[in-house]
Amino acid sequence: MAGVTLTDIHKSFGKNEVIHGIDCDIKDGEFIVILGPSGCGKSTLLRMIAGLEKISAGQVAIDGRVVNNMEPADRDVAMVFQNYALYPHMTVFNNMAYGLKIRRMPKAEIEERVHNAARILELTDLLERKPRQLSGGQRQRVAMGRCIVREPKVFLFDEPLSNLDAKLRVQMRLEIRKLHEDLNITSIYVTHDQVEAMTLGDRLIVMDEGSAAQIGSPLEVYERPATRFVAGFIGSPAMNFLEARISDDARCLALGSDDSLPLPDDAPAGRAGRDVILGIRPEHFEVTQQDKGLIQFTVNHVEILGADTLVYGHFGRRKIDLTLRLPDIHNFVKDTSLSLSVAPDKLHLFDPQTRQRITC
Repeated sequence: MAGVTLTDIHKSFGKNEVIHGIDCDIKDGEFIVILGPSGCGKSTLLRMIAGLEKISAGQVAIDGRVVNNMEPADRDVAMVFQNYALYPHMTVFNNMAYGLKIRRMPKAEIEERVHNAARILELTDLLERKPRQLSGGQRQRVAMGRCIVREPKVFLFDEPLSNLDAKLRVQMRLEIRKLHEDLNITSIYVTHDQVEAMTLGDRLIVMDEGSAAQIGSPLEVYERPATRFVAGFIGSPAMNFLEARISDDARCLALGSDDSLPLPDDAPAGRAGRDVILGIRPEHFEVTQQDKGLIQFTVNHVEILGADTLVYGHFGRRKIDLTLRLPDIHNFVKDTSLSLSVAPDKLHLFDPQTRQRITC
């Protein structure tokens, strides 16, 4: 096992810089998820750690050793790809054993490692099959087994579940997390799926256009997003964003209509009278009695999901759009009027210019 240290990592393709100075100290045995939308640079960052892309500036260190100029084979990392990359003419056993045979490892040790990995991944009964005789989930487990037998210092995962159907992704998420807990090997996992990130990662690196917008635990990123981008990317449905103004006494937020919301007692007094971007997650609205609500909301459309209900509508004279996520089943008809409240500690404030979080 080993830690991984990223120090001011940059990557340029010609004059186009795509990675803008990433710093992160990944602890020994930690599971890090690099999360972001398509084109944000997350796979490029992973490939630089693996040695498949050259680093334009900065350093990657594995187990305290700088590996910038090392070949991928010498970095003692193992990578699971999105498309499995199995040899179609080989059995499961030979796919898992191939890398060890190339290293001229003794036959007895190869068999021991392969059978041990097959036991962990529940592949023992499939060792004589070819990849075409396996399901998508079984092929992905074989690809993981090929990494396990190498006993590397670091596991690298490049969107390994994106080709699987929804039910199988849930199953494989659980298997990957259990595998990490059993082996306790430092793991770096790339995905665009926030559910995978929130359920798998000890910490997240949320990428935005080649920069690390925030690094923190899943709950830290969810509860205190550092930027408007992070706030909007994490959470489903996405956070509601509203134009607002802090009152002159810094006690409440005016929402550009007759509605206002109270601010926490530790609200930023230095921003009294200033415009802000207000963020409210759909699940943080509460339906209250008509005379106790702070926002008068009109229903436009309802999606009943069973465990909860998504409600789309608007409020105020300007008909500002809002999305609610309410627990249980609510079969509201169109134009139903609801009175809503939000706890002050569930409000997120962002600077309109910098898009950074305003800390209360």
